[in-house]
Amino acid sequence: MRTGVIAKKMGMMRLFNEDGRHVPVTVLALEGCQVVGARREEKDGYFAVRLGAGARKAKNVNKPQRGEFAKAQVEPKARVAEFRVENEDGLLPVGATISAEHFVAGQLVDITGHTQGKGFAGAMKRWGFGGMRATHGVSISHRAHGSTGNRQDPGKVFKNKKMAGHMGDRQRTQQNLEVVRTDVARGLIFVKGSVPGAKNAWLLVKDAVKVSTPEGVPFPGALKNDNEVAIEEETIVAAVETPEAEVAAEAPAVETAAAEAPAADAGEEKKEG
Repeated sequence: MRTGVIAKKMGMMRLFNEDGRHVPVTVLALEGCQVVGARREEKDGYFAVRLGAGARKAKNVNKPQRGEFAKAQVEPKARVAEFRVENEDGLLPVGATISAEHFVAGQLVDITGHTQGKGFAGAMKRWGFGGMRATHGVSISHRAHGSTGNRQDPGKVFKNKKMAGHMGDRQRTQQNLEVVRTDVARGLIFVKGSVPGAKNAWLLVKDAVKVSTPEGVPFPGALKNDNEVAIEEETIVAAVETPEAEVAAEAPAVETAAAEAPAADAGEEKKEG
């Protein structure tokens, strides 16, 4: 059992397969998905990885979380979540950043998020009721849900009755969604299927529980190597600064040649005198 990731829903696009067919996908971005803590069986009774994603101002973070982020030496996160793991082998080092290589193409994942809020909705839209008759006996109440109560006993409407009310904005998990492709450089995961949540919503992405994990998936997780990025940046800077260094090195030679020329002319004038 591996840890999942916290991703942000960016929107939809399409990708083209090798045979030319396009696949509609949802783009999920990993924005600073770091390990901020761990839960161990000796102290907490279970094993879990605590992840944080996004950025948040320190003044908007409560003191307990601020202390947790300071202990892990990471910046304050906008979203924090726990992912259960089987044993200590599934734990990741605190402060490590998870990359998009955590998932592979063709893998199935389960995504948890809050569905889009629809506001106050009637019974027909919220529950799919057929409505009242549109002919004799019904007057200006064609979209009504009908009777809801009983007789004098119990004399009330039971809870959870399918009536009009707030629709959407519920936590839902969509299972067995396919990972079409990953972009490690930009930290993107392209998923095919119905992903819950609106744009810029935080989602929990983890391995599918009803399907076995494919071979080649990194365990306990794929971590981002910051050293390689730093080396690439230094190489680019050195390549840009090289022409300026050569120009600076050649400039004194030109000035020296220009200074020697007048001195030689002055010596010739003395000989002629």
